[in-house]
Amino acid sequence: MSQSVVEQQIADLTSVLGDPTRRAIYIAARESSESLTVGKVAELFGIHRNLARHHLEKLTQEGYLQVGDPPPPLARRAGRPPKHYESTLRHIEITYPTLRYDLLVELLTKIVSRISPDHLSQVAEQVGREYGQELADEIGTPEDAGYKEAVRGVMGAMSGMGFAMNPDWDGGRLLTYHCPFGEAALSNPEVVCSLDRGIISGLFEAIERCSETVLHPHRVRHEDCVTEIPVEITARS
Repeated sequence: MSQSVVEQQIADLTSVLGDPTRRAIYIAARESSESLTVGKVAELFGIHRNLARHHLEKLTQEGYLQVGDPPPPLARRAGRPPKHYESTLRHIEITYPTLRYDLLVELLTKIVSRISPDHLSQVAEQVGREYGQELADEIGTPEDAGYKEAVRGVMGAMSGMGFAMNPDWDGGRLLTYHCPFGEAALSNPEVVCSLDRGIISGLFEAIERCSETVLHPHRVRHEDCVTEIPVEITARS
């Protein structure tokens, strides 16, 4: 594959999926067993319906999503039913040398631990918290969000970074079943998991709901990481 073709593929992907919210919407559509509507996306990611429609239409124009038929019960209702968007079979792949992010994280962790071994976990969490707050400013946060809306907003932001999560509403927890840091999280939980906890705390703090989260990292590869989130959240002042 020529360099020019690779550069064009990267440019195409960046223009469509470079936006973190749009990327998260695409991931949600791929993983959802049901089609998504503008209203559902707006609710899930805590964004305005017009912005949700813009992202969905852009993904549809570029072939990442398609408009499907509404479920039968909706098809029989009076009035014009909302569009239902679903993932296409378009395959996203760029032939390029494998990027070893896990190795990079491992080596950087070793460097940092030798430079400043004291309070390593606290430093990593603070860095993550600051990044989470910056990310919240970048993608926007839902106004007057309740507990579930706040959790969905955080899940959407984390999905954009490559995390895959399920909510445990009754238990007040987020269950992370995929972490983009891979093996690095298993071998360096003190740094990587503290970073994850900080990002989630920073996101919740930006939404002004809560910041005291507790992360229980997985001990084996296929185990979920569990983040405890207080069910009683602080109302926006």
